[in-house]
Amino acid sequence: MATFELYRRSTIGMCLTETLDEMVDNGVLSPELAIQVLVQFDKSMTEALESQVKSKVTIKGHLHTYRFCDNVWTFILQDATFKNEDSSETVSRVKIVACDSKLLTQ
Repeated sequence: MATFELYRRSTIGMCLTETLDEMVDNGVLSPELAIQVLVQFDKSMTEALESQVKSKVTIKGHLHTYRFCDNVWTFILQDATFKNEDSSETVSRVKIVACDSKLLTQ
């Protein structure tokens, strides 16, 4: 299964990368093993989001910027409201990156 490295830019992905870099610098982990951990992270995030997330969210906001490059959409919304069945949350600015999941099966 192919995966995107998209989730490495998330908070948990960046923390994992920083920790792996530190472990490689200290000689605790080889660079090859650190790369294997990141590849497994990419696969695990993709599988978890596909199989375990069942809720749907509606997003409304003011579109500030959008871009489509290399089959990846990037949207920057201002004053965005996220709504699901139970709650609603408004944020001043959010960046949404979306990839075609069909590309993962190629």
